[in-house]
Amino acid sequence: MSQTKPFRILGLQQVAIGGLDKQRLRALWVDTLGLEVKSSFVSERENVDEDICALGQGVHAVEVDLMQPLDPDRKPAVHSTPLNHVGLWVDDLPAAVLWMSEHGVRFAPGGIRKGAAGHDICFIHPKGSDEFPLGGEGVLIELVQAPPEVVAALG
Repeated sequence: MSQTKPFRILGLQQVAIGGLDKQRLRALWVDTLGLEVKSSFVSERENVDEDICALGQGVHAVEVDLMQPLDPDRKPAVHSTPLNHVGLWVDDLPAAVLWMSEHGVRFAPGGIRKGAAGHDICFIHPKGSDEFPLGGEGVLIELVQAPPEVVAALG
């Protein structure tokens, strides 16, 4: 792979944890560990009811998303892997997706779109394919467009 990339990964943006009962997740992460619920997000398309929590402050805050499926028998099954995905801040998401695609990275269906927290996002597929051999090796990875203040602080 070329060492010159048109983007930079700036840091950890989020960790998403799935379970059948979001209240049980909240009992640990919010009630016991003290994370603050910043917002909630429900999406039929993504089959998710999630609470978006924060660990830390400002540009150094890491999102911890607590997710339960709206329908446990439908896909995506946000609960079937308890560590659902990790999110990474990226300074130029469209450039990253283009470059990574050209270098064999497989992306999950859906392309770049608005995520639960309002940032543009896309996902690296957990498995590679014949056409795109590089995947997350079992881990779903979310690339998140960093807002200007995060790029300035972490870049």
